[in-house]
Amino acid sequence: MPRSKSGLNEFDLIRRFFVPLTKNAPGAFALSDDAAILSVEPGRNLVVTTDMMVSGVHFLPDTAPEDIAAKLLRVNLSDLASMGAVPESYTLSIALPKSDSSANEAWLKRFATGLSDEQNIWDISLVGGDTVSTPGALTLNVTAFGSVPVGGELRRSGAVSGDSIFVSGTLGDAALGLNALKGDISGLAREALDYLVSRHRRPSPRGALGRRLAGLATSTIDVSDGLAADLEHICEASGVSATVDVSKIPLSPIARSLLDQDGNHLNAILAGGDDYELLFTASSRNEEALAKLSVELDLPITKIGHIQGPKKDEKVRILDINGQTVNLASGGYRHF
Repeated sequence: MPRSKSGLNEFDLIRRFFVPLTKNAPGAFALSDDAAILSVEPGRNLVVTTDMMVSGVHFLPDTAPEDIAAKLLRVNLSDLASMGAVPESYTLSIALPKSDSSANEAWLKRFATGLSDEQNIWDISLVGGDTVSTPGALTLNVTAFGSVPVGGELRRSGAVSGDSIFVSGTLGDAALGLNALKGDISGLAREALDYLVSRHRRPSPRGALGRRLAGLATSTIDVSDGLAADLEHICEASGVSATVDVSKIPLSPIARSLLDQDGNHLNAILAGGDDYELLFTASSRNEEALAKLSVELDLPITKIGHIQGPKKDEKVRILDINGQTVNLASGGYRHF
């Protein structure tokens, strides 16, 4: 990697900004070797996930580096949560634009500080990665490692007919926050705007919930591409179909107010993605246990529908209060 405008080369960059992030990971060897060595306790399996973010695609180019760092790490932690895994460590790869002065030394310092803050929150450490330059957009990738008891992992493929469908937290805030940033929603009070934007930029991975769903949930996924699309993923993996009652979908007071003002916001709520809540199915006999867990974690868990046998032409039906099918402009976020 050539020297940046600030005079940093690849090794300067790694030494100054990223080696300090490995202090709690002895197997990283302060990034001085070609690879890290990871160990897992007996009776546990390693869980691996990876997510990439590209400027202009997954975040707006003027997003603060601290917010980019937070979201980059949290979306991977959400994947670990959906598997019921405990976070252990992660690797980071960055492609820095040659022509973009925004990704300079000051930007990198703020980005690394953001990662350090996130590591302290989620008890995870950097163990390796790569840095390159690119003629394209700023591109970042995290591969996160976690562990789960053998046989205790959560999967998408266990839903059966008769199961109920549940979701944590509230849906739609992140997509509405992005729309507000793009100028598609006007007239929001500052407090409301800040809330929606924070939900877009800093999702809350539901790790504590995920680790408690073993033995309760029959299938689990995190809501990254949107409720409709991610529920369809469960249906495809499990060989079932699903029906959702749109009136049961949990909304924040701000999202509810916006939807009451303009019904067109429903598409963003159902298909906008970036919620990073846990969507899961469970037998009706576990509803009482889930209600107690909701209280214990101080996290809403809402039943929004039910699972049926497979249907050829329709995996997911979303019904309005009159029992009519809600037609979405898009089924969910598409990567291609």
